[in-house]
Amino acid sequence: MATPYSPGASAGPPGSTDARLILREDELDNGLEVMLLAEAALWAEVDKALEAEPPGLGRSHWRTAFLLRRRPGIGVQDLSRLTSLSKQAASKTLSDLQRLNLAHKDAGDLDARRRPATLTPEGEAFERRVSERLRALLARVYRSGGLDGVPGARRILEALAATAPRRRAPSARRPASAAR
Repeated sequence: MATPYSPGASAGPPGSTDARLILREDELDNGLEVMLLAEAALWAEVDKALEAEPPGLGRSHWRTAFLLRRRPGIGVQDLSRLTSLSKQAASKTLSDLQRLNLAHKDAGDLDARRRPATLTPEGEAFERRVSERLRALLARVYRSGGLDGVPGARRILEALAATAPRRRAPSARRPASAAR
């Protein structure tokens, strides 16, 4: 028999749970499966869009361009935190975008090492081409959820996103053998 999960065990803010909501293991597993399949569908759409782009541009390049459009002026450290990429990987991705004239870094105000990045007009066009496909996909699936489905889906995804752990330095992570 499936174990019921009490809403009091949620990771959400205190007082934000509905005492009437009891979720069983199989319901939670169904939710996990749907989220994994939804993620795969989104990345498949990104991959299709990237086929028409110059060679060497991948998911991390689009994701970085998307975040630069939404949060102009962020730097490598913020990109690393938002994407869960290592600082080295975030820096390389941003450097790739610079090399292709899709982004540029400005001089840091107080610290020369902290250089805010922004998209160039070419970078904005790249981001738009890929994102338009994703917006069209989301519009189609949001319509299937009805008027009440969109805010509910957004609340669930925002609550899930809020639980994302902050990146720690590699030396602070436990070795894989210690995690068992």
